[in-house]
Amino acid sequence: MTQLTHQAQSLLNDLDGFRVEIDEANERADIILDRPPFNIVSMKQREQLRLVFEALDDDARVRVIVLRAMGEHFSSGGDIKGFLEASPEHVSKLAWNIASPARCAKPVIAANKGYCFGVGFELSLACDFRICTEKSLYALPEQKLGQIPGSGGSARLQKMIGIARTKDIVMRSRRISGPQACEWGIALECVPETGLEKATDELVRELRAVAPYAQRTAKKLLNDTEDAPLSVAIELEGHCYSRLRNSDDFREGARAFHEKRKPVFKGS
Repeated sequence: MTQLTHQAQSLLNDLDGFRVEIDEANERADIILDRPPFNIVSMKQREQLRLVFEALDDDARVRVIVLRAMGEHFSSGGDIKGFLEASPEHVSKLAWNIASPARCAKPVIAANKGYCFGVGFELSLACDFRICTEKSLYALPEQKLGQIPGSGGSARLQKMIGIARTKDIVMRSRRISGPQACEWGIALECVPETGLEKATDELVRELRAVAPYAQRTAKKLLNDTEDAPLSVAIELEGHCYSRLRNSDDFREGARAFHEKRKPVFKGS
């Protein structure tokens, strides 16, 4: 595993059910779920995922983060036994850990294949982009266990696709296919199974070409104004625009446009 640094290094030294790979040449980090065949997410793994996202957010080598999985399935969900053993206080923190891709300033892509159930779906919903395959299946099956989604799944989904479709998925524990997820706006793109890696690579290249500072600002602005009234969102957008107006990247972008050349952004 690529060495990372974080204040909770002891938790990062023995990753449970996943690994991290950093490709410095392509400014890319891959968080790879690696407990096939179903990549069940343990309680310890949830906290470790949060710490890894925080570490990668501070890593100057990384521009884009990809969350993907080994084997046939992305993840069939969480370790059910772990829920029964965890304290109520610990369980109440689950949503905070799973929301780490959203809090990360850098763009995060989820490459979903096969089953993307439960916490696997919730973790993907916290990412900025989801790419699925024609054989992907999304579901929040907690109702069948006498529970509800507990890591932000129903809340994020309702913001994304509306209350009626969210009730359809959550209250019926209904499985949604990759093509339907794309049609409903859950996934950005649906590709053949063999095309998932290529589509992910292409999106990484596209995101790397954007000015880093502007990209981070856009992500935070959109997240922060999701629930804001239109007037407040427009006001905050104006402040962000004003701040970027004085950035080195904006000056470089403007010069490159007039000089008809490719800009060289530095993230400042």
